[in-house]
Parts: sequence; C-alpha cells; structure tokens
Amino acid sequence: MKAVHLAKAYNPKDFEDPIYEQWEQSGDFAPADAEGDPFVIVIPPPNVTGVLHMGHGLNNTLQDILIRYYRMTGRPTLWLPGTDHAGIATQNVVDRMLRARGINRHDLGRERFIEETWKVKEHHQQIIIRQLKKIGSSCDWSRERFTLDEGLSRAVREVFVSLYEKGMIYKGNYLVNWCASCGTALSDDEVEYREVHGGLYRIRYFLTDGSGFTEIATTRPETMLGGVAVAVHPEDPRYAHLVGKEVELPLCGRSIPVIADSYVDMEFGTGMLKITPAHDPNDREVGRRHGLEDWNILNADGTLNERVPGKYRGMEVREARKAVVNDLTEQGYLQDMKDHDHQVGHCYRCDTAIEPFLSDQWFVRMKPMADMALEAWEQDKVRFYPKRWENTYAHWLRNIKDWCISRQLWWGHRIPVWHCESCGEMTVSRTDITLCDSCGSKAVVQEEDVLDTWFSSWLWPFSTLGWPEQTEDLERFFPTTTLVTGYDIIFFWVARMIMASLEFMGEVPFRDIYITGLVRDITGKKMSKSSGNGIDPLDVVDAYGADAMKFTLCFMAAQGQDIPVNMDSFKLGSRFCNKIWNAVRFILMNLEGARILPLETVALTGIDRWVYHQLNEASAQVKQSMENYRFNDASQAVYEFFWNDFCDWYLEASKTDLYAEGERKNRSVTLILDLLAKSLKLLHPFVSFITEELYQKLPNTSGSIITAPYPEYQESRRDDENAAHFAKLQELVRGIRSLKSEFAIPPETQVRAAVHIAEGFASGAFLAASKEMIRIFVHASQLDIGTEVPDLDGSVPVSGIGYEAYVYVRESMDVQKELAKLTKEHAQLEKQLAQVSKKLTNEQFLANAPEEIIRKEQGKKREFAERLEKVSRYLQQLQRM
Repeated sequence: MKAVHLAKAYNPKDFEDPIYEQWEQSGDFAPADAEGDPFVIVIPPPNVTGVLHMGHGLNNTLQDILIRYYRMTGRPTLWLPGTDHAGIATQNVVDRMLRARGINRHDLGRERFIEETWKVKEHHQQIIIRQLKKIGSSCDWSRERFTLDEGLSRAVREVFVSLYEKGMIYKGNYLVNWCASCGTALSDDEVEYREVHGGLYRIRYFLTDGSGFTEIATTRPETMLGGVAVAVHPEDPRYAHLVGKEVELPLCGRSIPVIADSYVDMEFGTGMLKITPAHDPNDREVGRRHGLEDWNILNADGTLNERVPGKYRGMEVREARKAVVNDLTEQGYLQDMKDHDHQVGHCYRCDTAIEPFLSDQWFVRMKPMADMALEAWEQDKVRFYPKRWENTYAHWLRNIKDWCISRQLWWGHRIPVWHCESCGEMTVSRTDITLCDSCGSKAVVQEEDVLDTWFSSWLWPFSTLGWPEQTEDLERFFPTTTLVTGYDIIFFWVARMIMASLEFMGEVPFRDIYITGLVRDITGKKMSKSSGNGIDPLDVVDAYGADAMKFTLCFMAAQGQDIPVNMDSFKLGSRFCNKIWNAVRFILMNLEGARILPLETVALTGIDRWVYHQLNEASAQVKQSMENYRFNDASQAVYEFFWNDFCDWYLEASKTDLYAEGERKNRSVTLILDLLAKSLKLLHPFVSFITEELYQKLPNTSGSIITAPYPEYQESRRDDENAAHFAKLQELVRGIRSLKSEFAIPPETQVRAAVHIAEGFASGAFLAASKEMIRIFVHASQLDIGTEVPDLDGSVPVSGIGYEAYVYVRESMDVQKELAKLTKEHAQLEKQLAQVSKKLTNEQFLANAPEEIIRKEQGKKREFAERLEKVSRYLQQLQRM
C-alpha cells in the first residue's frame, strides 16, 4: 500500500464547492427507495425579499444535521426546500425600487407590477438557494416549491372555497388593524406592541343645555373627531344625572349623547369615555349595544377624510393630533395634559403605527380548527422541544380570534371571488370564471384583494407534496416528521399548519416541533439590521468554512438557550476541523508498505477493545441526543470521541506500531483505518464536507460517506469492565502528567516512575500489562509496576484508588529552585486565603454584596484552600529529599 499525501493545511475552499456539486449530481439528496418509515422535514420557507441571516444559518444547520443523520441510518429521508412569496415584504421592496425610479405601482398597473415583482422574486430566490447550498444544506432540490407556484395556488383555492362552503370563511365590515404605509389590513398576530411615550389629555365637553361641562381623558385626541357619544359607568354616582343628556363635540359643531355602559372603567382618567366606534374595537362593541353610528374619519392612506372639519382633512394622524391639541387649547377645551406611556401596535413589516380601521375584509372562523389543534396537543400528537413552548401554543389556541385573511395588495394569491356587475351576485370558485353563475352575464369582476401570505404557508406540509392531488409523494411522505423553527412564528405558522392539516388531511402535519434559540451577539443583544451587529453566514463560510460554522452552532445549541456569538466564536469549529484534517493526514502519510488484513483475523488488545467500546458509546449517545433534539450533546459526544479517545489516546498509543514494519504495522493500520472510516461516518452529520473529502481518500472505503451507514450501537462491542480498567490507566497517566506540570517538568522530559499496586486491585493486572503504553504516555525513562513498595527516595507520590505512583522528580529538576518557588507561592496563597476569609466573615459585606459576588468570593476561598493544601504537601515532600 502506498502512502496518501494530503495538503499540509486544512483549506475548505479547496473542496467544499466541488463536493456539494458531486452530491447534487449523484442524486444523494433524494429519498432512498428503501423500505421503512421516512424521515421528512419541510424547510421553513425563507422570504424572497433578501438574504439569509445567522438565524437562518442556525435553523438550516440543525435541519441538515437531522437529515444527514437519518439518511445514514437507512431511513428514506426527504428535506423539502422552498421559498415564500412574502406578500407585504416583497411588495414593499418593489414599491421602494419603483419610487427610486420616480414612479409607483399605479403608474405601472397591476399586471406590469406583478411582472416586476416576479423578476425580484427570481433574483432573490436564486441568491437564497445559492446561500443554502453554500452552507451545505442537503435539500432535495428536485422537489423545490414556492408559495405562489401553480400547484400551491391550486391548493390555496381549494382550501378557500372549501372553507367558504363550510361556512368558515365570511366577509364583513369590521374594524381591522390597518397599516397605512403598507396600505393593507393585518391580522392580530402581525401587530407588534411596544410602549410609546405620549400624553393623557383631559378635554372639556360642554352640555348643550348650558348647565356646565364634563371632562373626558384620552390618549388619542384626534379620534375625538369621530366621536358619537360619551359613556359613563351605570353605577358611577358622579355622572348618573348626565345620562340621557347631550354634549357638544369640541371643534366639530355637533351634539352627541351621554350614555351608560358597564365597559367604562370608573378608575381611569375622569371615568368618562369618548366613544369612537370606527376607531376602537371596544368602542365598536359599545356602539353596537346602543345603536350608534360608525363615524369613520380615516382614509386608507392614513389621512383624515371628509367627515372631519375642513381644516383637518388630508392631515396625517400625527399632524392632525398636533393641530387638534392646539385648537383645543386655544378654544378653552383642553383642561390639561400629562405624560403617559402606553402600548401602541406597530406593523411587523414596516414598523408603522397601526390604526384601527373600518373596512370590508375576509375572515376565517378559527375556533373549530383551534379546538382540534388543542386536542391534538392534549393527546400528545404533537410535542414541543423545549416543552415550555407548549404553553405558548395552548394559550394562543384557547384565546384565538377569527383570522383576517384579506390584504390590500397586488402581490399574492388573489381572492377567488367574483362579483357580477349586472345582478350583484357573488361567485366563489376553484377556477377562474368568465360568466356569472346566476345571470350568465360576462360583467364579472374578481376581488382586488389578495390573501394573507400565511394562508398559503399554513398548507406547506401537504401542499408541497402535491395536495389536493393524491400524489405518490403525499402518500409516502405525509405526515412529515419534524419541524425546526423559531418561537416567533408559533402563532403565525406552527399552530395554523396543525389546524390546516387536521382540517384537510385528518392528522397532524408533524409529531415533533423543535424551537431554536436566538442567535445573539456576544453581548447578548439580538442581532438585527438596525443594530448593525448581524453576522452574514457566508462571511463565516468564507473565513472558516461551512463545517466550522455548522459545528460551532450545533456545539452551542443547548436546547432552550440563546446562542451568543461573534466571528471569533467559529474558531471552535475551525480548530476541530483542523484536528480532523491533521489526524487523517498523519495516518495516511504513514501507510507506506502496509497491508490491510481481514478485520475478523485481528486479535484485539485492551486498548483496541476500549476504543471500539468508546465508539459504540458515542454512537449510542448521538442516537439518544438526536431523538431528543439535544444537538449540543450529540456534537459534544462526537467531539470527545474523535479528539480525546481516538486521537489523544488511541492514535498516540499506536504510533510505535504504525512506525514499525511487517505484521505489527499491518495489524495497526488495519484497525486504525477501520476506526477512522467509522469515525468519519460518526462525524459526518456535524462536519459534512471535510468528512466526505477525507472518506474518499481512505484505501478501505468506496462510494460517498453521505449515503454510507451510520455507526450503530453493537452490544458485542460493549466492554464495561475493560473500559473501567482503561479509565484507571487514564487516571494514572493524567496524575503523573499533572505532577510533572506542577513541578515545571516539561511534558517531553523523561522521568523515572514506579507504581505500587494494592493487593486485590481489580485493574492491577491491566495496568501491569499496559506498562509500555503507560511509559510512552508519561514520557518515562523507566517505569516499574508491581505489588512491591518501591524505593521512595527522591520521589513525589501520586495517589489513586488501588494504586500509588511515585515520580522521581529529584532526578529531573533543581530541588532547591523548586523549593524557593513553592515557598513563595505558599506565602502568597496564605495571604490571599486570609483576605478572602476576612471578607466572608464581614457581616456588612454579606448583607450588602450581590449574591453573585458572594458566590464568587466563596469560590476563590475554596480554590486558594485547595491549592494551599497541595503546595504544602509538595513542600513537605521536597524538604524530605
């Protein structure tokens, strides 16, 4: 066998792109034809409005690890990719582009605007796909979907019409959350609330009978212009005499009644409430109870309309508020104004303040589907990891409101409803119509509005597999297995997918829901464009490679915890990849002249059995961790095995055999190559490119690692007794190495040592049989192991249960120099221990210091005391020499 020479330095740029191309061209991402329960993930479709951020990097990294692992276990595995048309966000992008050209979408018209938007979609979609490939995502690109493609559009229509026919979709004139900037209604879940500094205004309303005035308090004085009543609580004695009277509406010249309604909070402000049914959902309920008019004062663009006094018409809300307050002050209506912080809803896309707006919209009745989704969770048909997110899911379902699904946009699924201009009838249809179903007229016009983006996304797990057609993919791959997503779309997407699947497929769309943590900057702050603290995943790939990013994120992805990172964080994964590269390079360059033996003919020594046992245990740990979505535990297991068990112990112990000739070398090479192939398979889901590159260089492998079988736990490889013996060997080696370090003896310096084995010590024979290996590990010039007590002169002991080791340090060091050093350290430790002990007995310090500081000082005390005890012992031992 010839030696194989790898490049001296690990450089992922040399092979990552060609390997991905090889996987793709070989069809390795497609589900295998094998029998068995498929493992299926549908990707949370990124919006076609930009590029991937580090949150996407984490999410897709974890999905890829799952997919690669289960693909190697032999299950037919599908990771279905796709992108989302993102109605509001994408239309906003195109609107900005048009404004930069000095035009708007109305100048183009609907058809041309949609053509322009498709161009933007195509451009950004290709960027996103290139990014996903660059980070190593092993999606089946032959099955890629888009939420506006022909198949999904058919599914959307089927669902809309079906729900309409069941009476679960309706249209009505309702107060909705309105974003004037986006020019559309939003569902309740698309409104983000935050505290805003404002004012609480006390305004005088004069009674029309001239008997005086009363006061109301409001945070929105401009909406007073749409007032139709003043309400008081029916049990409020202060205002009982006013009920039934009328007051003059300031600045408007019209009279409105004083009514009594139990909705009024007697403790807030003055206990009197202006009622504006067209601008507050609670006021609208009051207005309905009392038969009041909906007096709408807003246009769709957020300006005041013709129903307000002339001077305010055309003003934007904030401008109108300022003008109204000025006029109220000048005309003696404003009693006072106090600072007041309150919650204000904002658009989740453009951050514009939301206005309650009265308009015709389409809604879905959610309660029946929500009840089914809640029952599915209660029956353990869906599980959240971490479990705490189940509370969020259940709370939202129990308090669900009807879903406003219409959007006043051009980009999206146009609502499949047509109105006849001849007879006024409405037709809801799965296919486009040209004639009115009622009168046969050709004068039919389709609804202008489109459906909420989430109305297509909630069908994603089954529409992407071909529904409403009964396709082979739908039969084979639905329900899917696992969803990996962020907590911020549990309402928008996760719960709705479960509802839609139960309604149309009769079962949940997936069993397991893994909720990722947030990727934060190193200070713990959320990454965002506005903060400028984001990290581009492709910058990480460029600097360190895709495997380094993947391994680092996985290693840090403790379930239920956020991940603080900066660019330097990814050195962790880079160092591990370098370790893998260098270890494999060392092995391959030492193959010259060796011959691989049939594995079954090779008799295993104690360390051989130990390393196979450790590989077995690592495989079992990965399996358990993957089944429970404990990604950091899985990556820790493969890291510990390869770096510590295989490289630092087994490979180190095998070097003399590897450097030998003949059967001794053949035996060692046979085992090392077998272990190396299995190790690379173990590592592959976590560091995919480097393992593929190296696996194909091995003389004992064929094909690609991506489709190779994952190492399975084998009971026959389990050897707890031998593992316990080897653990004692490691303890002994570490003890001698530690002592050399304590006495500043360089690791490579040869020392003489002896080990006294206690009578009846179970691992004694194993240690004795491993004497030569131990000698190499500790760099001993001479090592004696036996049951007789050795000569102790000039030695320092290393204690262990069942043995006592003695290192003859006097032969390898300047004793007087070491005594001086330890004496100085001893004095310093005594001083430090006295200081911290004094602080911890100080009652004032204990009473005032934060708990964290006290714990830190207590830790220092323990550390100083332990070190002092050790230094004292060393001094005594050296002084006796």
